[in-house]
Amino acid sequence: MTTTESVSTDPTVPAATPAPGWWHRRAQTLAELLRHMQRRWYLYLPVFAIWGFAYVRLFIDPTPRMPILVNWTPSLPYHVALMQFQQQPVRRGDLIVFAFAGEAQAHYPGLRGQPFFKQVRGMPGDVVTVLDRTVFVNGEAVGLAKTHAYDGHPLAPIAPVVIPPGHFYVQGIGPHSFDSRYAESGLVRAEQVVGIVVPIF
Repeated sequence: MTTTESVSTDPTVPAATPAPGWWHRRAQTLAELLRHMQRRWYLYLPVFAIWGFAYVRLFIDPTPRMPILVNWTPSLPYHVALMQFQQQPVRRGDLIVFAFAGEAQAHYPGLRGQPFFKQVRGMPGDVVTVLDRTVFVNGEAVGLAKTHAYDGHPLAPIAPVVIPPGHFYVQGIGPHSFDSRYAESGLVRAEQVVGIVVPIF
């Protein structure tokens, strides 16, 4: 006994087509995205501008060049500040931007030269001491040094020191700020200071 498969010869029934492959689907998705970008270019232009600015800041020249500074970190309670690039004497309590040059850049290469936004808490001649990971400047407690960073990297507090000429002890307001209370950040040299900032809000 022989059996045969039933094959439709009705011309109104479409023949089955093979499903498109993975690369074909991806190519279609990319083509649709490019068409959308062409029609709505004004939506994508700011995104690419921000990406380009971030790339330049991270890999080419991290030094702030604009008079307006935006702070996204919780180390200080200010989000927008006015940068004063002119050379002024740094005073205690000033908010400064400096190019990072601490030892942590050996472990975190992305920190090299990055602008940090901190407050000056110690001046040349001040005495920095540490007791049970609490850091003091001239006998006043200014912060507690954590034992580890977010990624588990161990953190050592700054060594007791008399701040030498041309150096500053800087610190953020928040407890998680990475600043002079840690040996891998250390004191800031005067030549690292980019400018003094005036907070707007």
